[in-house]
Amino acid sequence: MTTDRSVARSPAVVAHKVLNNNVVISVDSAGQERVLMGRGLGFQLQPTDTIDPAKVEKTFILEQGSGADHARQLLASVPYPVIEAVTAAVDEAERILGRSLGRRLPMAIIDHVQYVLERMQKGIRIPSTAMPELRVLHPQEFDAALAMARSVSASLQTDLPAEEAVFLTMHILNATRDEPNGTAALLFRRVQHVVTTVEGGLGVQLDVASPDYARFILHIQFLLQRLVAQTMLRGSDTSFFEFAKHSYPRSYAIAADVKLYVSEATGSDLTDEELLYVIVHVERLANQVVDGTAP
Repeated sequence: MTTDRSVARSPAVVAHKVLNNNVVISVDSAGQERVLMGRGLGFQLQPTDTIDPAKVEKTFILEQGSGADHARQLLASVPYPVIEAVTAAVDEAERILGRSLGRRLPMAIIDHVQYVLERMQKGIRIPSTAMPELRVLHPQEFDAALAMARSVSASLQTDLPAEEAVFLTMHILNATRDEPNGTAALLFRRVQHVVTTVEGGLGVQLDVASPDYARFILHIQFLLQRLVAQTMLRGSDTSFFEFAKHSYPRSYAIAADVKLYVSEATGSDLTDEELLYVIVHVERLANQVVDGTAP
């Protein structure tokens, strides 16, 4: 589903199906289904009536297939204020990022926000980690997600839970990358597991605001991406690895645990060159703990 404002400039649009008082499905001359939205747009509208373009506030193009069926059901059932709030928030996120967020994002966010609101009404809250890695790896997307959450909260006069910024960031990342849905979430779960492994080995909770933490998170992300792309670092000189292995036994043991997790999660083994850099980063974090800068 994608935004398209060309319909609003056309002289007249023939209604195809009225979903509710605010949402109408039309078919253009090319046979493409469009969702037309506006307050009261569908009130007392007959299937063959023409629509005044001035009443159309937002237009979406429906994709073919089962996704279109789900979109129709969602738009027919979700209260219009929620749809308004979400589409305005997506527009704001696109302005912040300076790019389109794709066809599927508006419907995904409408679905997500409505589910959150229903949970809140029932007093149900799904616990979520703060995922500080997001701020480090994708600050622009995280800021856009924060803006979206604030915009929706203001429009609906209902404060969304703070963790919604995390979920909305995931939606944005999946919408802006040419990867299967869930790829971004999978990457972050693996990054988080590595962080948990390191914190367990060091016996501390790392300072997420420290430069060493940021460098470590970035390195782990790129390591996992290199692993998927089968472009891992390789070197013929093992002397540095052997030196680090024997000089920093605790950091090496933690790095070995990271290697074991990565192997179990991906089916690929880290090279000694990759492991060397993990040891170096862990040792930096260990020194941070010794210096008293980590909680």
